[in-house]
Amino acid sequence: MFHQSGGCCDGSAPMCYPIGMLLIGPSDVKLGDIEVVGLDPIEVFMSVSQFEYWKYTHLTIDVVPGRGAGFSVEAPTGKRFIIRSRMLDEAELKYFGLAPTV
Repeated sequence: MFHQSGGCCDGSAPMCYPIGMLLIGPSDVKLGDIEVVGLDPIEVFMSVSQFEYWKYTHLTIDVVPGRGAGFSVEAPTGKRFIIRSRMLDEAELKYFGLAPTV
C-alpha cells in the first residue's frame, strides 16, 4: 500500500508499506488503487487534512533513481518514489464534483 506522507520524517514522499505495516484510520482517505499486471491492486491513502489541500490536484506516483525514504520499502534499492502533480482540468473538476457552481 502507499500512503502520501504529510511531511514528517521523510518529507512529503509517497511511502510504500507491506500491507498491515501501517494502520489506516478514520483520519485517512483512500485516493484509489494502482493497477499492476500480475499483482493485486495497490491501495493509495492520504490524511484527510492533507487531502483538503490536494483535492484539486492530479497525482502520479513515479519511480526515479535516488535514495528512498527511510520508512518506505524502496529505501535500500537505489530508487525512490516521488509525486508528480498538476491541477485538475475543467472536465476532471466536473467529474469529481469540484467545479465551481455559478
